[in-house]
Amino acid sequence: MKVDERALKNVHTVGGGETPPCVGLTSNTLPKAQSTVSAESSQTGVSTRNAHIAVKPKAQKEEDVPHWYALRTTYGREKKAYDYMTAKGITAFYPTIDTVKLINGKRKVVTESRLPNIFFAHGTEEQLKSFVYDNVNLPFLRFYYRHVHVGRRIEKIPMIVPDYQMDSLKIICAADADEIIISTDRIDKFQKGQVVRIIEGKFKGVTGTVARYQGQQRVGIVIDGLLTVATAYVPSVFLKKSTLLE
Repeated sequence: MKVDERALKNVHTVGGGETPPCVGLTSNTLPKAQSTVSAESSQTGVSTRNAHIAVKPKAQKEEDVPHWYALRTTYGREKKAYDYMTAKGITAFYPTIDTVKLINGKRKVVTESRLPNIFFAHGTEEQLKSFVYDNVNLPFLRFYYRHVHVGRRIEKIPMIVPDYQMDSLKIICAADADEIIISTDRIDKFQKGQVVRIIEGKFKGVTGTVARYQGQQRVGIVIDGLLTVATAYVPSVFLKKSTLLE
């Protein structure tokens, strides 16, 4: 797939940088609080008035922590949802590509989504629910869900995409390279194997699984239940063994 150089300018990430800032989001940590108490030991009779006791901060619920979430739309309206949400201050990622098409006998450059009907937004679950459940302005917008077994029940949980996968996805989508793989099918070769980090070249910074696919050594990521994205050819000298936690 030939990517026009202008495609590099059309990778939409509001917030900028590889790790977009969170706009108006709750911090992941809370400061330790200290309380002053007045008490007396029943055994020693020694007053503990004005003793400072450290109070552990309450652990945040998962839905209160900002993450990247995968969102879906119907009938190619991902750009409309993206525009609406970013105008409201939400950080989002909507990758596009410029392609040349023959329209009414004339060659024209057309900007298209790299991931039809899919884009990503950063925020807390509660923040994004206000958009997903907005049936007036965004009736075509929904979460992608993971289905999790809880006892005998199956619960739907909005799909969180890890930061390292989002960073890698942005780099791959922005690269001016032929033969990038973007598939809505799971490619098992990239599901398990040696995890590497690309340290040189146009895909520098990508972390994923290295495998030989379609005759070339590539590094790919599998966003479970959603899509597989893989680089074009990457020589071994550009690879460093890694872990997903680096």
